[in-house]
This record gives sequence, structure tokens and C-alpha cells, in this order.
Amino acid sequence: MNKEKFRLDMQGAIFDLDGTLFDSMWVWNQVDLDFLGKRGFEVPDDYTKAIAHMDAHRTARYTIDRFGLSEDIDDIVNEWFEMAKDKYAYDVICKQGAYEYVEKLHNQGVKIAIATSSDKVLFEKTLERTGLNKFIDAVVMVKEVNKGKSHPDVYLEAARRLGTNPCDTVVYEDILAGILGAKKGGFKTAAVYEERSKEDEKEILKECDYYIDSFINFL
Repeated sequence: MNKEKFRLDMQGAIFDLDGTLFDSMWVWNQVDLDFLGKRGFEVPDDYTKAIAHMDAHRTARYTIDRFGLSEDIDDIVNEWFEMAKDKYAYDVICKQGAYEYVEKLHNQGVKIAIATSSDKVLFEKTLERTGLNKFIDAVVMVKEVNKGKSHPDVYLEAARRLGTNPCDTVVYEDILAGILGAKKGGFKTAAVYEERSKEDEKEILKECDYYIDSFINFL
């Protein structure tokens, strides 16, 4: 891969947050363990992958159906957010080199957006604390487009807000569903290594245009 070409041949960059810019998957691993454990369930091996592209409300609906819970969707979402929000506010940090990489793109005149399944009640304070917010031109949440990341809608909306064409915009994702969804929208895709996606690594490498094992290697 030509790193200079990768950096310079884009008008826009659209980043996922959790697992891509943020080293935050440990938070959700613990939330899943605690939430399901309190209800007498272990976390199934395929659970994280199944919900990775969903927003919180769709994840809650899926969880209710899968485990036969008689609970309200909003109550479950609020419980998850209460379990996670302090960790986002004080403990979640950027993946190694992510801040510097985004700063470099910003300094090169690349327009930058966030496309995330998370909610601003969680990530807003993390963006501010890490300083990433000053480089971000637009933020789109999956819940705003009513389709998960296996569809291109969240990325297309992010590009619309940036004013860039998908073919001149790179989407950075750590999950296969996100890579495939972005490709459906005509975007170039950069897969970012994340341990939770290791079982899909072969397929991710096949589908993505670029692969980032660490942002440090692209500074």
C-alpha cells in the first residue's frame, strides 16, 4: 500500500468510533457480561458480532428476542448507558496513533465525519476529552438514519453533510458489516484492526481497499 497516496487521494474521511478510533470495546464486553449475568445468562460467542452494526435500540430489541426478556427497550438502553457512561467520560482513550492520524488528515484539508452506532450521551464527552472534536466536521448516528451499518445509509448521510462524493471518501471501520455497508454506497474502505473482529479478518482483508494494522504505521 502506498501510504502517501492513501492519505492524499481523499476529499473526505468517515470514521467509526468504537474499535476504530476509540479503544472502547472492553467497556461493552463488561456491560454484556454484567447485564446478561445479572439475568442468569452467559454471553454467547456470536452475540458481539450479531449486534456490532446495530444502534442501541435495535440491539435491545435483538437481546429481548434472543433471551426471551420481558423488559422495556428504553429501560434496557438506559441501563446500558448508565453502566457505560462514566467509563466513556473518564477512561476510554483513543487507539494508539488515532488522534495523530486524524489530526494529520485534518491538516491536509480532508473533511472528517463520524458515523457511529453509539449515542452522543456516551461519546460526546470522550471526543471533547481526547481533543478529537476539534477535527470533526460532522457526526451521524445510526439511529438518525434508521438502518444499521450493513446498509450504506449512515455513511451516505455523513458524506452528504461533508459535501464529498462517496468515490472520493474513505470509510474507516473495524467490522465486516461496516466495510460491506460502505462498499454498497460506493465508498473506498479502510479496515482498522480490532481484536473482536479477528474471526472475520480473512473476509475483511478480501473486501477492504486498505488495511490499517495500527495508525502508528500511517503517520
